[in-house]
Amino acid sequence: MRIKEDVWNQTEIKKSKFICYLHRCFSEADAKDFLLEIKRAHPDASHHCYAMIIKDQLTRSNDDGEPHGTAGLPMLETLKGHQLQDIVAVTVRYFGGTLLGTGGLIRAYSGSVSEAIQHAVLTETRTMNRYQLTFSYDLIGKLDYFFASHEIEVIDKQYEEQVYYQYQSDQSWENEFSEITSGRCLPHFLETVTVETIYKKNGSD
Repeated sequence: MRIKEDVWNQTEIKKSKFICYLHRCFSEADAKDFLLEIKRAHPDASHHCYAMIIKDQLTRSNDDGEPHGTAGLPMLETLKGHQLQDIVAVTVRYFGGTLLGTGGLIRAYSGSVSEAIQHAVLTETRTMNRYQLTFSYDLIGKLDYFFASHEIEVIDKQYEEQVYYQYQSDQSWENEFSEITSGRCLPHFLETVTVETIYKKNGSD
């Protein structure tokens, strides 16, 4: 899964501020450019820790001065736990004067990423088929109602001598179209496509 767009979230633990930024990226260079942006935006921060996963293959993490294994790695494991890829997480810490200890740091940094993810819109990549329907104007009402009630995405509509709809779905719905149109309208397969669809929005599955 991926995040649809960049998000950030701030938490405070014993007067230390943890600001986590999540950025969608497709290369290590892009991730490092984003890290530099965050460092420029927070030049006075105590730490700029990060973790990245690119194409489910390349992983990197950095504690940026925090005790070894207490920041970058917990952040990376949190990204993995949410099955995310093509992402970099950067958590900025402003030290509040109280030491959190090893366990406290691990919880703080992993928690900063988890809470930021709760604010993200997540997407997943799916393989779907694209179809075309050709039908007469008197069937528009029935078919529009069917598409809306089954939440099927119509990606193109053309109104000529006949009506042409293109839609994509993981099934053809051939039997249903045949039934509601008395056999007058059947789907024609066009191609198989890879699409990115919304998996989670606003903190709920």
